[in-house]
Amino acid sequence: MYRIIRPLIFRFDPERAHALTLYVLRFTGAVPPLRNLISWLYRAPDKPVTAFGLTFRNPVGLAAGYDKDGVAFRGLAALGFGHLELGTVTPRAQVGNPKPRVFRLAADAALINWLGFPGKGADYFAKNVSTFQRSNVILGINIGKNKDTPNEDAARDYLHLLERFAPLADYLTVNVSSPNTAGLRDLQGKAALNALLGALSDARQTTVSQSPITNPSTSASASSAHRLSTSYQLPILVKLAPDLTNAELDDSLDAILAAGMDGVIATNTTIRREGLRSPHGGETGGLSGAPLTQLSTEIIAKIYARTGGKLPIIGVGGIMGPDDAKAKLDAGATLVQIYTGMIYGGPGIVKQIVSGL
Repeated sequence: MYRIIRPLIFRFDPERAHALTLYVLRFTGAVPPLRNLISWLYRAPDKPVTAFGLTFRNPVGLAAGYDKDGVAFRGLAALGFGHLELGTVTPRAQVGNPKPRVFRLAADAALINWLGFPGKGADYFAKNVSTFQRSNVILGINIGKNKDTPNEDAARDYLHLLERFAPLADYLTVNVSSPNTAGLRDLQGKAALNALLGALSDARQTTVSQSPITNPSTSASASSAHRLSTSYQLPILVKLAPDLTNAELDDSLDAILAAGMDGVIATNTTIRREGLRSPHGGETGGLSGAPLTQLSTEIIAKIYARTGGKLPIIGVGGIMGPDDAKAKLDAGATLVQIYTGMIYGGPGIVKQIVSGL
């Protein structure tokens, strides 16, 4: 069915098409009979995976960026995902970069986005996700700084978001790798990342000890059914860019390991443009989809080799079907995430990938 309606969807401006899709997911997720029907149609097989103290019902998740304000999680959860990573959320609302800022590269099965973390801010996001009734879907929240926050003050934004969302998330992801906020990727440097992650590590101990997540019957609490032990500590992951040099990657990994972070998400979008056929290939922003497949898989393999497999990796970037997901798992990933693959392959791609693993 999606093959039939995709040409109609692709007639819309990409950002408008995405907004319409989110509206449909939000509506269907809010109506129990429709949500149950979608869940029945798209339910993926159970293939449990454990990582950073959590149990996932299957290894396929939704990548950050798809639902920035946490408005459509019920509909998204019905599509068979083992986890949803919502956001990126910033402390304060911001409009993001000027439009047009999303470009569809159909000939390359890719997207370029120059969004710049648009969203309604942490309070609006928290109000939405606090109503998430935990079932067997892990909830991750991707956090980032506001555009007008200088890098030297970035820790303030991330610490605010840690405190705000520690009671609501199963894990948090620190986004320092989007190419769409000026200077953000500088936070991947060793000194900057050491300072940021060190502050988050220290604050995590205080936040968790003061606000323990112990009641799985409360919708605003992370479900203890997902956890492997009572000594649970909120996992914090770091999302890295695919464009780091080997030396820069080493520096980032040193900082991540030194701070005791729980995993890496590899990778964010790329600023590279080699081999593109589409007319929008020169647009500013991060490239995702099929052209990113090999690059992100290579980064995963490097991270796995350089950490001796001790750091769980979520592989993301150019997963367009089961073979791409398998390649990332074979390279060392424990879990995978999709975004652009669902735009081109439709909602059934989750079940297709899980079934093919």
